[in-house]
Order: sequence, then C-alpha cells, then structure tokens
Amino acid sequence: MTAKYEFIDAEKANHSIIDMCAWLHVSRSGFYEWRRRPALATRERRERLKLMIEAVFAANHQTYGYRRVHAVLARSGVRVSPELVRQLMRELGLESVQPRPWRPVTTRADGPGAVPDLVRRDFTAAAPGTKLVGDVTYIPTWEGFAYLATVIDCHSKMVVGWAMGDHFKTSLLTDALDAAARNIDIEPGCVFHSDRGSNYMSAEFGRHLAGHGMRRSVGRTGVCWDNALAESFFGALKNEWLNRMVFATRAKARRACMRYIEGFYNRRRLHSANGYRTPWEVHNEYLDRQQAA
Repeated sequence: MTAKYEFIDAEKANHSIIDMCAWLHVSRSGFYEWRRRPALATRERRERLKLMIEAVFAANHQTYGYRRVHAVLARSGVRVSPELVRQLMRELGLESVQPRPWRPVTTRADGPGAVPDLVRRDFTAAAPGTKLVGDVTYIPTWEGFAYLATVIDCHSKMVVGWAMGDHFKTSLLTDALDAAARNIDIEPGCVFHSDRGSNYMSAEFGRHLAGHGMRRSVGRTGVCWDNALAESFFGALKNEWLNRMVFATRAKARRACMRYIEGFYNRRRLHSANGYRTPWEVHNEYLDRQQAA
C-alpha cells in the first residue's frame, strides 16, 4: 500500500489525487492519513532506499537506469515504486550510461538478392539455437584495432559465441560461430542473420553455415535496424564499458570484453526484452522446462 501512496504523492502534480486513488483502488482518506503520519519514518525509509540504490548502481557499473534498479530491488524483495526509485536517483545525481542513438548510413534498400531476410526485424525466438544474429565491431588500442565478432541468440539475448583478433577476416566470423555451436545446441535449420558485409556474404562463410546446418539471412544495405539486436549489444558494450577505458594492448581489450560479456552481460545484466531477467536465466529456464516435460 505504501508504494501506491508514494506513487500518488510523486505524481500529484501531473494527475488528480481523486483519479489516482480510484485507479489504484485506494481510499483518499487512507492517502491523506498516510501523508499526515510523522515524516521521520518516511525520511528514514528514503535514506535506506538511497543506500540500496547506490549499491545496486555501483554493482552494475553505473549502467542501470531507474527501471533496472527497480527490477533488482524487486527481485530482492524490496517493495518500492519505480517512480520513487527514479526520484531518489535524481536526488542522488545518478545517471546511467546510455548508448548514443545510431542512424543508418543510408536508407537505400538493395534489390532482390540470392540471400533473403528471414528475420525481418523480429529478434525473438521460441527456443534457443533457432535464430542467431552476428556482427563485428572494432576496438582501438595502442597496438592498432582489435576486432570483435559476436553471435547472439534471439531467444535469450545471450552472447553465445564471440571471437577477437587483429584482423577482420572470415576466419574471425567462423571462430565466433564455432564458439556458439560449442556453447548451445544449434537446431537444424537455425537462421543466422547478419548485415551484408563482404565476409558474411562470402562463399567460405556460407559453407561454414551449411556445415552447422544453418540458413543464412541478411538485412538490407545500410539499414542498421535490420540487425538491431547486434547493434544494440555493441552500443551497450561500448557505452557501458569500453568507452571509459584506454587499452595499451589488444590483450587488455580482450580481457575487458571477456569481463563484460561473460561476467556481466550474460549472467548479471537485466535485459528489458527478457522481462528484466538475465540472458543466462532465460536460457536455463528453457532448458529446465524441457527437462521437466
């Protein structure tokens, strides 16, 4: 009940108290009685919440906004409204690191080609190993660029395979794909979706996909939304992690990527598309259901 009263109090400048009490099925007399209570208990609770919020924010590398912080608190059994979490984060001056919005280089769509778009911006899947997306990015170091290739499972949003090197050759992509095949079961006919980069479109990569029993899918040229899941991951990786670091060597860049992917993103980072659960939880929940069936 306290969370509802807190929400009404926080939103009273935007909505009628009468309306909000009706929407939330609470009495106006109860709300006004709550407001007349000694302020000390409320202040003490707010201070306790601030300490918890700061701890959650720091533990997640200052990357969580109020929704994810609220989700962590809720998972711990703390009853608090999202609006109060947002208000307290503002008071504390806590601002999450947010990816910069990305834009397509061009909106030109290619004409019909031999490789279709089997995903059509639907980055969901009913089961692991049925729809994967891949992409490559580069990371500057004092030794030169380090290239990171990733494979993400659309079911759990988990990075199921990745590889790094000092080159952007087809072998880097196949290494990431092979890592994915070791980590999860690839279902026959699994879709692998990417952009139209020359290495992803190469005959060598096509043969490698066929060897895993996978079907190739590509988006349109220059339309980054056609591979939005992969783009979103790289935005999070760089803005939440890499952009705050300077790497003397490619080896150090690799260790930083490993810490983010394996130590944070897959196992600890709450994903909004997963209902604020981690990719690891979603993946294992599916496996548990299969074993129980």
